[in-house]
Amino acid sequence: MDLIAILLPLGLLMWVAYRGYSVILFAPLCALLGVVLTDGLAHGLPFHSNIFMVTLADFIQKYFAVFLLGAVFGKLVELSGVAASIAKAIVSLLGPKRAMTAIVLACAVLTYGGVSLFVVAFAAYPFAASLFREAKLPKRLIPGTIALGSFTFTMDALPGTPQIQNIIPTTFFGTTIYAAPVLGTFGAVVIFGCGMAYLQWRARQALAQGEGYGLGHLNEPEAGPPDARLPNPWLAILPLALVGGMNLVLTRSLPVWYGESFDFAAIGLPKFPAVQVASVVSIWSIELALLAGIAAAFAIGYSRIMPTVRSGLTHAVSGALLATMNTASEYGFGTVIASLTGFSAVKSAIGSVFAHPLVNEAVSVNVLAGITGSASGGLAIALAAMGNQYLDAAQAAGISPEVLHRIASMASGGMDTLPHNGAVITLLVITGLTHRQSYRDIFTITLIKTATVFLVIGFHVLTGLV
Repeated sequence: MDLIAILLPLGLLMWVAYRGYSVILFAPLCALLGVVLTDGLAHGLPFHSNIFMVTLADFIQKYFAVFLLGAVFGKLVELSGVAASIAKAIVSLLGPKRAMTAIVLACAVLTYGGVSLFVVAFAAYPFAASLFREAKLPKRLIPGTIALGSFTFTMDALPGTPQIQNIIPTTFFGTTIYAAPVLGTFGAVVIFGCGMAYLQWRARQALAQGEGYGLGHLNEPEAGPPDARLPNPWLAILPLALVGGMNLVLTRSLPVWYGESFDFAAIGLPKFPAVQVASVVSIWSIELALLAGIAAAFAIGYSRIMPTVRSGLTHAVSGALLATMNTASEYGFGTVIASLTGFSAVKSAIGSVFAHPLVNEAVSVNVLAGITGSASGGLAIALAAMGNQYLDAAQAAGISPEVLHRIASMASGGMDTLPHNGAVITLLVITGLTHRQSYRDIFTITLIKTATVFLVIGFHVLTGLV
């Protein structure tokens, strides 16, 4: 019964997410089901109020500003024409014969620059459709191409990426988003190389069969604005460069400015606890860097932004609230499940099968990300439940917390892109395609990404590099 109390709520949450229902509503209900099956109805309300809601609020406290600023930055980059300008420049440089490579690189630049994955899909799709049509490549390959550029190596493998999947581990391991740069770069190269090889193989198959772009597609993009209305690409790159550059500088300088902690008692506010700077420096750094990027995007595209700024910001705020609450609800659900008796048995089973701390961490994070359909949700759940355990085991084995950070981050972006993943569903809606038409390629990219995590672990074991 203890095991059923874990598997049934997890399976139910995965099913309702796949069916398109809100996890904000069903996560607490599924968590309550697990408690009732284990401990009875009387324990349900205490678990809900003092575990689910407390951990949900804790997640919001830590990460809401990152979600909010990231959404606003992404929206202004979109409205200002910065995203379109960068994508257009990369496409023009490489040409239609390298349509897939051009789209992957365009998505990668935008994602690594801090643009939301959803915004990247919106920005890249019109250019992808135009290039694929010109190159006579099937439209059904577009989702897999965009997924490789935005859902994989620039999301969590490359050191310094400002995506939330690379920020969450910093609060558990005391690291920065530049953790384990050699391992992250190695993983990114493998993912990019293998992913591109697969996509190009699929393209050659289609060309050999004379398939072409196809007819009767849905959501075909309209002609975009003329090039004269887009910012100069060298100017357009400034907001993204600011986010990356300032984040790097602030990550190193803020601890120098503040010291190890900020004591509220020293300024006459003793009821507030001291802030340990190491645990929040990565969050502070990316928040300030995103503010700088927002200001730059606004300055560059002021005339384009102003006509729709009110609706654009409203849309960004709504998106940030929804993304935060979805992930926080999954975080609260995972914490409740981790508090149940059966979860200890599950942890022990994983630990006994996968004794190496890095493999243990990778499997746990990957499984939870797959079940919840969320990289950030699965990552937060796993680290909240077992982060200290991973850290203790790694220290005993002489493994750096930076390596733990990189493996956890990369593992979260493995099986998260199962069919019920929100980003996958959104990508298919944007492109006007279905799971039946295009999910095969997304899933293959998912398998490549997942396998690379364990390849990186082996690389670290053999070389000892961080």
